[in-house]
Amino acid sequence: MTDLRVGVVDVFVIRIVKGRWRVLTLRRGGPGRSPGSWETVHGRIEPGESPPQAARRELREETGLTDARLFSVTVHPFYLHHTREVQMAVVFAAFVDHDAITRGPEHDAHEWMAPGAAAKRFTWPREAEALAHIKQLFPRGEGGVVADVLSMPTE
Repeated sequence: MTDLRVGVVDVFVIRIVKGRWRVLTLRRGGPGRSPGSWETVHGRIEPGESPPQAARRELREETGLTDARLFSVTVHPFYLHHTREVQMAVVFAAFVDHDAITRGPEHDAHEWMAPGAAAKRFTWPREAEALAHIKQLFPRGEGGVVADVLSMPTE
């Protein structure tokens, strides 16, 4: 039997400076999963947490940043063989006002990159795909005509 579970969040951290996008990429350190892989902020949804709450918590834990604007973007499925479940990752875009981060213990390096370079750097293809969605939906860092649907209220 295979279960379906909404269990994780991906949070793309974006800073726009003078009209230019910078996307945060993080490199996983050892000894945890996938050491050396480049990714966005990623983590589990804890019991009792909503996906936006988990996104904001993971953003703080992994970068020390808080979002200025948080938007939901999409959902990506992936299979975890060790638990025999299909996990759903709820994807968010977090636009921030600062670029000075404090990395959490999961990562040993980070870099702010142009979107195209970040998409190439990400290890997981679903992250490059989600970043393309973000660029299309939020060309100026605002929700525009979709803000009423995708903007997450502050909690």
